[in-house]
This record gives sequence, C-alpha cells and structure tokens, in this order.
Amino acid sequence: MNLILLGPPGAGKGTQAKILEQGHGLKQLSTGDMLRAAKDAGTEIGLKAKAVMDRGELVSDDIVIGIVSERLDMPDVQKGVIFDGFPRTTAQAAALDKLLASKGQKINAVIEMKVDDEALVKRITGRFTCAKCGTGYHEEFAKPKRLGVCDKCGSTEFTRRPDDNEKTVRDRLQVYNKQTAPLVDYYRGQGNLHVIDGMADIADVTREMEAVLRQLKA
Repeated sequence: MNLILLGPPGAGKGTQAKILEQGHGLKQLSTGDMLRAAKDAGTEIGLKAKAVMDRGELVSDDIVIGIVSERLDMPDVQKGVIFDGFPRTTAQAAALDKLLASKGQKINAVIEMKVDDEALVKRITGRFTCAKCGTGYHEEFAKPKRLGVCDKCGSTEFTRRPDDNEKTVRDRLQVYNKQTAPLVDYYRGQGNLHVIDGMADIADVTREMEAVLRQLKA
C-alpha cells in the first residue's frame, strides 16, 4: 500500500506517518532523507544529486525520481510507503505514477490533512521546547505545570525554532497552498483523494486515517 500525505508544515504529517509506520509496517519516505542517504551511499544517482547540491542548485525532477526508484527497490519498503513532502508538483506526481506503474504499483490513497491557516499559525508560533531535555510545550495548549519550569527535568531554559515566527510560517503556508492546489485537483481527478480534518486532536486524526485504510482494504 502506497500513500501520500498532503499538508502544510505543522499539520502533523510526521506524527501521523510514524503512527502508520508502527501500525501497518509502512515506511515513511521524505525527499530530504532519501537525497542524503543516496549521497552517503555514493550511488550513481546519489553522486549526481551531490554534484548539483554542492553547486547550490535545485535537484532536478529526473534525479529525484531516480532516487525514489532506488529507494523503492530496497527490502524495507515491501509493505508500502508513505510519501511525505513529495510530490510537490503535478509534473512530479505524473512521473511518480509512471515510476510506480513500471514496478507494478500505484498510489492507493492521497490523504490531505486540511487545516485552517490562522489556527495553524497559532499552533506553530506557540511552540517551544526545553533546552535541556527537548520536551515540547505550547503557550496555549501544553503549558508546563509550573510556569517557566520543565515538567520532565526541572530546567528553566527553553528554546524556540528560529522559523517558528509568524512571518516565516505565513510565507511557508502561502508557498504550500500555491503548490498544493494543483496536486489536490490532480489526485481528485484520479479518484484517490481523501480529505481529513488536520486540526483535530492527534487521536481523532489517526482514527480518520485508519478509516481511509480500512476503506482501501475492504
């Protein structure tokens, strides 16, 4: 079973992908991880990617598809994969469909985690973590029990990700929405798009994901 998760940064794709990995034996694949692994392995396509990235240029679709092809031939993905952050364009989506067809596979479902932009900005900009142990908190939804003190280790030092600021988040959302709208139409046209509420609690989102998978297996 091969899935694609669509959703902007902060929608919770990574969290849900990990849950699906554990429950169904699927493997989460991100282009960033695959590119790094191919570079480190020194494969022919990996060396091509390295040369392009070392020049500070964007890796072409052909190279990305080549790396995806190599990854899909590895034994740990035989039960299926979850594509996270790929494809980003309809050209990549069409190339992925062609690649999978050549391997006797297909995309079984595309799950769009629909979010409210304003709520997502609030969710992301309110995040912070303990500088010592890495425990995550939120200004509104998950405050420490004692203000300014980590529940887990007692540290009073906290950090925020530099890109968790309102301008950066809004810019990323604008780019995502512009890129993803054609993808949503592409997969809706194929009849394999499923839209779920990405702003719900984690457990509720997981239940919606599982309902989609049950439907596929029925």
